Amino acid sequence: MSAANVHKLSEGTREKLKPVIEKLEGFLNEYSLKALAAEQGEDTLPFYKGFLADLRHLLVFSEVSYEKLGVVLRRANFDAEFAEKALYNAYHQCVNSFFYPKNECYSEDGRYAYTGQEAIRFRQTPVKPVRDIILDITRTFEELRDDLSYYESDYLTQRRMNQRHA
Repeated sequence: MSAANVHKLSEGTREKLKPVIEKLEGFLNEYSLKALAAEQGEDTLPFYKGFLADLRHLLVFSEVSYEKLGVVLRRANFDAEFAEKALYNAYHQCVNSFFYPKNECYSEDGRYAYTGQEAIRFRQTPVKPVRDIILDITRTFEELRDDLSYYESDYLTQRRMNQRHA
């Protein structure tokens, strides 16, 4: 991928992560485990505990990627190799953490992805704020997945080929 394309993709990815970070921080600062489970009862505590843990991980991964991309973009000489590594990490940490959360409180149902319906399905019916935060950031992570799909496998293949020929 050309350095100009990598630079543009780095800028776009960083711009998309900023509002996600703000939304996640706002949600995590506003809602506690007990507050989320209060409406539905004690038996939902494990669900919300897992959900909040996954959201905290997603926030940290997003912040780290945002900062690394900021470093890439502030350097006097653009380092395309460092940028590609940061983009690879953004895909594998942020996008994968969103679509494949460790505690599996929600998942993407691909059957709905192209129907105009919400593709996210929750393991349990969540309270409205939980549903809203996930659905609010889903579009951004879908865009990031599309933008960074090269970094799912092609980037590593290219790196391995370059190492063999070096």
